[in-house]
Amino acid sequence: MSHPDKDLYPWQQHDWEQLQLLRERLPHAILFHGVEGIGKIAFAEQFAASLLCEAPGIDGHACGRCASCGWFEQYSHPDFRRLRPEVLELEEGEDTAEAEESSAKKSASSKAPSKDIRIDQIRSLASFMNVSTHRSGKRVVMLYPAEALNAASANALLKTLEEPPPDTVFLLITHRIDRLLPTILSRCRQFAMAMPTQEAALGWLQAQGLKDPSNWLAEHGGAPLTAWSAAQGETGEERDELLSLLAKPESSLALVVADRLQKIPLAPLVAWQQRWLYDLLSLKLGGRVRYFPHHQKSLSALASRVTAERLQQALRDAGARRAVADHPLSARLFIEDMLLEYAGIFQ
Repeated sequence: MSHPDKDLYPWQQHDWEQLQLLRERLPHAILFHGVEGIGKIAFAEQFAASLLCEAPGIDGHACGRCASCGWFEQYSHPDFRRLRPEVLELEEGEDTAEAEESSAKKSASSKAPSKDIRIDQIRSLASFMNVSTHRSGKRVVMLYPAEALNAASANALLKTLEEPPPDTVFLLITHRIDRLLPTILSRCRQFAMAMPTQEAALGWLQAQGLKDPSNWLAEHGGAPLTAWSAAQGETGEERDELLSLLAKPESSLALVVADRLQKIPLAPLVAWQQRWLYDLLSLKLGGRVRYFPHHQKSLSALASRVTAERLQQALRDAGARRAVADHPLSARLFIEDMLLEYAGIFQ
């Protein structure tokens, strides 16, 4: 599980200073929102640590030395709860306070881990919030991503936000504020987090030792953490093979490529195609490439062969395909269909 960073990411200092202005009249719920991959969760985690700290510094950061900070570092603070989908619990690891309960649930169920924040997770807060806080301090609930709330859990959370317990602060994080209920938005103080400048993002990626950081950053929309994560998880060979076909669309090659790519997760494949289509449309309408600047020559040649209307429809189709990419009947047929349909827009 990601640990609270001792230092903010280089691009977050201004956001941190703005956040400190809320401390005098602290809202009961703050919603951090912005593009995925800019460090919102780590930022909110630092704020949670500072709210629970017994001797925060003048700059608002947790002291890192008191008993409260020690518990927080060990994921065992009695006044802190983290709510996230089961699938993220498995990826990130679990808080000590949650591990036993979660383990019992998993052993009782053989279902795939949920991607939702479920209503029973919200209801579990009742016992947590009905107990006095430790050393009469604050109680903090961190929930992310808020767009993972389903209808039932969102309504349950709304009731809690409408009548918040004393000394309790909710920190919600969302990558997609447009997907949240207006009633949830109205109960939170919204805090927009800025995209890093290209200079700051590139500097950080270079400091991590990433080769070719500008291309990775461009491909992932300027979000440095997403670029870094993708670079660790991909060899780039599959992506390059797909982009080669997208650059020279041929129906006959689609079947061969589909066979070779069927072993990798489908969601990244669809995402690469979506970015490619976006670049084609962006070139067509505004002469600009966002995600794949090193493929500008190929993109320009293709953009002259297709109408903007066809590209817009292809993007809509790709969006629908992305929604079902996790549950295909056949990965190979899914990829074949995607590539043949793409080749067809240039005929």
